[in-house]
Amino acid sequence: METKTKSEILLELWKEARTRFSNQLSILTPQDLSKKLPLTQNSVGFLIQHVGDVELLFAKNVFGSDVKVSAKTFIAQRDTGEWTNLDELIKYVSYSATTLEAIISKQSAEDWETEVITKEFGKKTKAESLGRIISHTAHHGGQLAIILKYAHQEHYAGIAI
Repeated sequence: METKTKSEILLELWKEARTRFSNQLSILTPQDLSKKLPLTQNSVGFLIQHVGDVELLFAKNVFGSDVKVSAKTFIAQRDTGEWTNLDELIKYVSYSATTLEAIISKQSAEDWETEVITKEFGKKTKAESLGRIISHTAHHGGQLAIILKYAHQEHYAGIAI
């Protein structure tokens, strides 16, 4: 049996965790993108764009990719309602996943213990930072699931967000 590198193992972990988000993309319709729950700000389209933005920011700022990032959800600082093109959003988060996957796979075993500093979450090792991006994407994947399940209903009683 071939021994896997630390990067291969961590990449498998990230890819599996991301399915909590990515598996929902294939069932979306263009009409789903504007859905949001009452008293909440973020639509399905915004959340998808945001996940892509954050994955690209992590690839660049944490793992050292030379990718160009224009994090539109950070620039806007709110859901402006502009994220309504399903094909573009799917391509964007596919690109962000591929970009992050490529840079994760290039990390050496020692790189995972290297500390990085970001304004968003301070000083963390690259391994700890990977935990941040995993939990971030899973968090928003859960939000998507709740929105897609309940946003079409007329009554929202009993739903805690």
